[in-house]
Amino acid sequence: MMSSVKVECVVKMNTLIGEGPVWEESDQMLLFVDIAGQKIHRWSPATNQIQSMETGDTVGFAVPRRSGGYVAGVGRSIVAVDWSAQMMTSLVDVDENKPNNRLNDGKADPMGRLLAGTMGKEKRPTQVEKKQGSLYSVNSDLSVTKHLSQVDISNGLDWSLDQKTIFYIDSLALTVDAFDYDPSTGHLGNRRVVYRMEEGEGFPDGMTVDANGHLWVACYNGGQVINIDPATGTRLQTVTLPVMKTTSCCFGGPDYSDLYVTSASLGLAQPEISHQPLAGSTFRVRGLGVKGRPSHSFSG
Repeated sequence: MMSSVKVECVVKMNTLIGEGPVWEESDQMLLFVDIAGQKIHRWSPATNQIQSMETGDTVGFAVPRRSGGYVAGVGRSIVAVDWSAQMMTSLVDVDENKPNNRLNDGKADPMGRLLAGTMGKEKRPTQVEKKQGSLYSVNSDLSVTKHLSQVDISNGLDWSLDQKTIFYIDSLALTVDAFDYDPSTGHLGNRRVVYRMEEGEGFPDGMTVDANGHLWVACYNGGQVINIDPATGTRLQTVTLPVMKTTSCCFGGPDYSDLYVTSASLGLAQPEISHQPLAGSTFRVRGLGVKGRPSHSFSG
């Protein structure tokens, strides 16, 4: 059965840190960012065209906004992005007392709340000043709540099918964690580990939940995406990619059966790049036999 899995490079570009893929159902396009390259990209599978926008600072994520355009994490600001005008407007700042921090992964919850985390800026990939990050939520009225502090690298986020659990990754802890989640208030509690990375799997990075409630976790420096059953903490499936720095993933395509995987090239030495010419590209994985779910948009 596994032999039917097909991995293809669909967006061939050496992004520095490709990240945060989101499938835009309305336009059937893939939205993703290049954190260090300071760009937001949109790719159309139908036309193979890429549209890009410069952000002028690191951009940790871009998420569609219900009122149109996107909301993105640029530097330490949550900004509104008017794509047609190629304009950004700051909505709210976080970590004001930590000028060396930046926003990293972010995602909207099923109610339209935005969850986004921060981290200290990296001297080199995965080498950060520890315990500098936090996890925030931003409500539709732009009020901000801090849920966690003392985070090393705030990373992958997604929700269980019943919305009562949020899965969360602090990369350097080498675990995938879960919290009880109250969708009406956005409150997090009862933290526990659902999966501990094994030797050779790399750092857990971005993540998505499929329609079965299982997790797909991109393994940075591991060259793979692993499929985890959070109820048992077991690895069900492994997808190997031709690049080591796999960063994040999302399901997309007309029926959400395509898994899109972003990657990074930053931090690779020249000999490594010659062995991984596709580093920084985005890949499409087909034949997994599972489907994902539509993403949520920010209500603010």
